Amino acid sequence: MSFNLLNIASSGIRASTELLNTASKNIANVNTAGYVRERTEHGGTIDNQIGRGETYRLLNEFAQQQLNRDTSNRAFFERFTADAGRVDTMFSEESTSLSTQINNVFNNLQEALNQPANSTTRSLFFSNAQGFVDQLHTLSGALSEQQQAVNEQLYGLSEEANGLIEKISELNSKITAVHGSDTQASASNLYNERDLAIKELSALVNIETTDGPHGEKLVFMSTGESLVMENGTFNMFSLQGDPDPSKMELKLDVQDGKAIAIDIDPNTLKGEIGGVLAYRDEILIPAQTQLGQMALSFADAFNQQNALGMAGNGELGGDLFTLPSVAGLAHGNSNAELSATLAPGQGTNIPASDFRLEFTGPGANDVLVQPIDASGNAIGTASAATIAANGDVDFGGNDSFGLQINVSTLGAIGDKVDIKLNSAAASQLTLATDQGEDLALASPIRTETNINNNSEASISAGSVTSIGTGFLSGPPPSLANGELTLTKVAEPDQYTLSDSANSVTFTLSDPKDSILAQAGAPFDAYGFDFDIKGTPEVGDSFSVEFNDQGFDDNRNGQALADLQNQNLVRQSVNAQNDGSNGKTFNQAYAGTVSDIGMVTAQAQTSFGAFSALEAQSNAWYESLSGVNLDEEAANLLRFQQSYSASARILQTAQTVFDTLLSSAR
Repeated sequence: MSFNLLNIASSGIRASTELLNTASKNIANVNTAGYVRERTEHGGTIDNQIGRGETYRLLNEFAQQQLNRDTSNRAFFERFTADAGRVDTMFSEESTSLSTQINNVFNNLQEALNQPANSTTRSLFFSNAQGFVDQLHTLSGALSEQQQAVNEQLYGLSEEANGLIEKISELNSKITAVHGSDTQASASNLYNERDLAIKELSALVNIETTDGPHGEKLVFMSTGESLVMENGTFNMFSLQGDPDPSKMELKLDVQDGKAIAIDIDPNTLKGEIGGVLAYRDEILIPAQTQLGQMALSFADAFNQQNALGMAGNGELGGDLFTLPSVAGLAHGNSNAELSATLAPGQGTNIPASDFRLEFTGPGANDVLVQPIDASGNAIGTASAATIAANGDVDFGGNDSFGLQINVSTLGAIGDKVDIKLNSAAASQLTLATDQGEDLALASPIRTETNINNNSEASISAGSVTSIGTGFLSGPPPSLANGELTLTKVAEPDQYTLSDSANSVTFTLSDPKDSILAQAGAPFDAYGFDFDIKGTPEVGDSFSVEFNDQGFDDNRNGQALADLQNQNLVRQSVNAQNDGSNGKTFNQAYAGTVSDIGMVTAQAQTSFGAFSALEAQSNAWYESLSGVNLDEEAANLLRFQQSYSASARILQTAQTVFDTLLSSAR
């Protein structure tokens, strides 16, 4: 009996000691990151005595995996909203708003219209035009700095992810060495450290895990690519900038870089790295291309309309802005080279995108030009084109997207070259002149009704659509063939149109609009036209001459001012801009601000939602795996009492044994 008491007491003390050790360990690690609460349980022997205890980690893997997923989503939106909020504020602030500068340009243009001969008001227009250019540079520069910051963040975060991947692989190797052995329980810190590394990795990218055959954790991207595999092997992230070195893309190097790096879809990454890439692709690059589109459309519209007028020095108008040109970015090892700019007069047709030219064949000069989004994916419909002998890309009747491309070095079939004209335009646009007299407010033609006419019919002021064959640029500029005269020569509507070089008699149809167009060649190529109002009588005549000394005229200035209300910024890449597929300059900028604000607001809402989900998942996980001090304190008291009771049994057994020995003497 005493022998049984001694065994019972000894096993009880041993069991209570193990329980006390486990409770003490839990309490001591209450603030240890990644620590998983442990429990010791004992089984019984055949004679109902206490067997050896088994200590294990209290872990719900479903809760753990859900926590990792919610951590990844929360980290994604936290990083995205933090970065996007800065751009949202910058674009929406009145002090940095491009709309303010656009309005200033047109307001001062109106002042110049009111006093077309005043050199001061003309100079003020150029001061505000420079302010518009400077604001474009400021906004574009800030976006470029943010893109550089994105690259720096990607370098840092990918290095951190690679460190965690390597750490998980090393811990897997250590765990495999003790898995299934007597030392497995004492190596719980390895499991805790590995699980913590996996959680930290999930905050960087969206991952999934599965159990290996020897206790290791295999880690995969959410799209299936392996990060940590069996036998200590692993893949790591790398960054490549092809074709644009300023736009780094995340790749997955496999087999220590011995195989071709795997492309990673940034839309599936999540985590901080996914948030950084989404911020770049959904905020920075679209904002940059939309700024560039507005800059090109604005500058081209002013250049084209100013060229149709007469400047303050009596010369025909010229460019007010210098449009930028960019070099193509060839993919891979392609030797293709090209340059691209906006085709004059095509500012209304350039969409807010970058472009990709692909050499398609079957001929060496056959290409496709495709608009692409921020991720390099095709949008809209590609246009087939051919390369002429001088290198110019000829789109034929296809949509040219407003581009003027010259290929200096042909590529092989399949070669691709990216064209980032919009991305560069806002930072490279400059004024072509700052001289007030270069603002062409006057029209280069003027019309006159013969004072000896018998009818009340009149001639319109005329409109200029191009500086065509009807003009000589001079100096001094003039009509190519001198004054034009329109005379009614017979009833009902027979007229003769003539100048010093040409004469044609024709029948004018009602309404009596676009007279030169109705007269036909060569007059229809002169680049200007006029209308007749009323019904002239036979012998009535009307004339058109160069507007020499017409400096107080502001007719072309009115056309410049009307640009503010025209839909000159292409809205959709799927259709050319005929006016119905366009926005005004202010509407286009307001759309950019609205897009940024909407995306940012949606991300903020998602951040709040996933923060709440992460908190719920963490509470679920901690309810089993976290240390509860109240519970552990109660366990400690209970185990102490159990230990004391076992010790009393041991003392009783000793007393009985001593009594038996005494009675035998």
